[in-house]
Amino acid sequence: MQKTICKKVYDTEASTIVKKVTFGYYGCEDGYEETLYQTESGSYFLYTNGGAQSKYTKEDIKRMSAEKATEWLKAHE
Repeated sequence: MQKTICKKVYDTEASTIVKKVTFGYYGCEDGYEETLYQTESGSYFLYTNGGAQSKYTKEDIKRMSAEKATEWLKAHE
């Protein structure tokens, strides 16, 4: 998935996965996934996607600061 935010392109295919967390199982209506990525230039973003009853009903990308990425990682140890 690609998304442009503030004129910067965030691309899951061109970035490195730092950590992926899944909740539920594949096909679960309230299941979802969160994947933290780092771009080649060192920026972070969170890819989210989930079932129809989850908190992520559509796939999306949200940019993250290094500090927020560190907090997210600590929260998902």
